[in-house]
Amino acid sequence: MSELKLYTYIAVFGSFAIYFAIAWFARAKTTSDFYAAGGGITPLQNGMAIGADWMSAASFLSMAGLIAFMGYGGSVFLMGWTGGFVLLATLLAPYMRKHGKFTVPEFIADRYDSKTARVVAIVCLIVASVTYIIGQMKGVGVAFSRFLEVDYDLGLGIGMIVVWVYAVLGGMKGITYTQIAQYCVLIFAYTIPAVFISLQLTGNPIPQLGLGSTLADGSGVYLLDKIDMVVTDLGFKEYTTDNMGGTLNMFAYTMSLMIGTAGLPHVIMRFFTVPTVKDARASAGYALVFIALLYTVAPAVGAMARFNLMNTIEPSAGQPLEYEKRPQWFKDWEKTGLLKFEDKNGDGKIQYVADPVKNEMVKIDRDIMVLANPAIANLPNWVIALVAAGGLAAALSTAAGLLLAISSAISHDLMKGILIPNLSEKSELKASRIVMTIAVIIAGYLGLNPPGFAAGTVALAFGLAGSSLFPALMMGIFSKKINGQAAVAGMCSGLGVTMLYVFQHKGIMFIPGTSFLGGMEQNWFLGISPNAFGVVGAIVNFSVAFIVTKVTGDAPLHIQQLVDNLRYPRGAGAASDH
Repeated sequence: MSELKLYTYIAVFGSFAIYFAIAWFARAKTTSDFYAAGGGITPLQNGMAIGADWMSAASFLSMAGLIAFMGYGGSVFLMGWTGGFVLLATLLAPYMRKHGKFTVPEFIADRYDSKTARVVAIVCLIVASVTYIIGQMKGVGVAFSRFLEVDYDLGLGIGMIVVWVYAVLGGMKGITYTQIAQYCVLIFAYTIPAVFISLQLTGNPIPQLGLGSTLADGSGVYLLDKIDMVVTDLGFKEYTTDNMGGTLNMFAYTMSLMIGTAGLPHVIMRFFTVPTVKDARASAGYALVFIALLYTVAPAVGAMARFNLMNTIEPSAGQPLEYEKRPQWFKDWEKTGLLKFEDKNGDGKIQYVADPVKNEMVKIDRDIMVLANPAIANLPNWVIALVAAGGLAAALSTAAGLLLAISSAISHDLMKGILIPNLSEKSELKASRIVMTIAVIIAGYLGLNPPGFAAGTVALAFGLAGSSLFPALMMGIFSKKINGQAAVAGMCSGLGVTMLYVFQHKGIMFIPGTSFLGGMEQNWFLGISPNAFGVVGAIVNFSVAFIVTKVTGDAPLHIQQLVDNLRYPRGAGAASDH
């Protein structure tokens, strides 16, 4: 066994053993434990768990990969996700915690005094969460396939089993403490290689500062200027100015990610695990600090990964690398099928250029960049193994939170809340675990054929949540007049418009060959990409809801009084299940 494989097994399976042990000792025994961890989590613990829940495979694996290849255009993910969390922390979380119920559909049912609204919210939650979890499964498959040297499908299967064990056993209580451990793993795994590479390239050990520093070779050239020179020489767009499909699309993408962040139920649920509203606000503050530790490093990781990749393939100007002399990391990733070379001109050299006709690097999966980065930079094997464990921690932590959101929506909101009101606590707990098992299987199946790279798939989920749940929550808290009929019409129209647009470009249920307009930009509405269309859906949602309210009348007086009470988040008790 190679040294790298040994270190990888120790890091990955050692971390798995910790997760299983935590899940066993913190296993859920009541529905309160399963849905809200008994309401006894401290703000610091919750902030760290939120950080792990929030920083998914898309954040850990895919965001830096997008920034590596898109440059400035990739910043929409940083701006959208960070700005969205601020929206969630200030405009939604304290008020949701004040209301004190376990789930988003339950809040919507109470606020709009409508079982129909609850059912629609359940559908919206499941659609967004299932789409989101596909991205996590893609990340799990990518990490396992490379570092355990197994097939992508088998890697995905292993990940499914791991997340099933600790999520089904522990519920929210077990997931919370597991996510604290996973945050520690993923943040060390992300920042330690970044420190090494920044020191290597610029002589500055702080990656955030290294990004804006001069190269360590004594040339006096700034790192970003050098990247611009390298990529433009090969025909690519300038790294520091390239935007994503135009200014309007950049704005729409950022806004879609922001409102999607604020509408994602698995993060909102975390705020029900602390004792008071004050603690919910404190949790959000801690979470922002923990998230910033990774998010401020991501641009440096992306830029440095791109620089090292280009320098590897073309070590000197006009002298591309001979394919037979490619480094070991190149060979390792070729085995996974996520990196592919095709010798189009037969010269035995790797031509990596912008022109698709001449370009011989026919596939560089963006999701591999963070995982491959330490090996490209020739860092020690233990660092590479740590990154593998970190990538898996990021994917598994978010997958667990999403599975809990899905299971609670079906067992708590649909079964106990609507279909079987007299369901006992023991039966509800059993149903939650059965539903979570089914959700794992479905998520794994969809992960075998994901509709795109991890962050792109996640962006779709954010668009779906932002177009359906976010407007309903915002109007529920800040508008006393919106009634149940209006909320239902708004959610249906917002989700419907967004899904129609996404499916006509991405395929019905993301099935290849079923897209009837294709992904071509000339078919985009006002130049807005499918992944960014959530903001349009949200505008439709708000508009329809206000129009229906005008026609059908304002919400009843007791609902308006409930909204008034929500606006003053003081004295909230424990989260309740009825």
